[in-house]
Amino acid sequence: MSTFRFSIFLLLISVCCLFSFTSPSGVFDDCRQLVIVTSPKAGSVRATLSKYEKQGKSWKKVGASIPVNLGRKGLAWGRGLHSAKPGVQKKEGDQKSPAGLFRFGTAFGYAPASEVSFKLPYVPITESQICVEDSESAYYNQIVDATLTEKDWDARESMMRQDEQYKWGIFVKHNLPAEPEGGSCIFFHIWRKEGSGTLGCTAMTEENLLELMHWLDPDKKPMLVQMTKQDYEGYRKKFRLP
Repeated sequence: MSTFRFSIFLLLISVCCLFSFTSPSGVFDDCRQLVIVTSPKAGSVRATLSKYEKQGKSWKKVGASIPVNLGRKGLAWGRGLHSAKPGVQKKEGDQKSPAGLFRFGTAFGYAPASEVSFKLPYVPITESQICVEDSESAYYNQIVDATLTEKDWDARESMMRQDEQYKWGIFVKHNLPAEPEGGSCIFFHIWRKEGSGTLGCTAMTEENLLELMHWLDPDKKPMLVQMTKQDYEGYRKKFRLP
């Protein structure tokens, strides 16, 4: 991948909505696609994902709900478009998926760009790409090419995994701009098996992930709503969500 192209990739995944940790009032105004992930309780690994699209003033469900896996230790409030919440806050290495409201970033995968037809911006992963998990690094919570970047990190994760869980994925805009220890490298990706917790991502079958990746349209300002069923009920009533 050229240095120019990779710089564009970094820009795509690093741009953060200015609503972070402010009032969520109006945050749904331009949203016409919703991905809703709810779990029975904060400590649950198993959760359910549903897709909705806005038609006029109403939300219409798209397809059937699907099972997904959350972090091994469930959910904790992350840093996104929602206002700060009391309770357990997501931290680096806590094995919890972020709860809250988030935008989607770049799609990625092991296939060449010429072989995909996603509406989301897409970057093919190479063996030298990593995601930086060291909060003291200038590249914390970014995917970088280790051969093109001066190393200033200790903790990182290879994006080219032997188990191919990152064969397809979507970068979730959590903790952007990155606050130290706020949590990093949050993706939608392929699961190992149903009920197998992640280190903080949201995982599902390859078939379901690809269907979601083809459906998401950045022109429709898609948003992820991820939290417990109880917490979602409050958002549903306040913002007239499905």
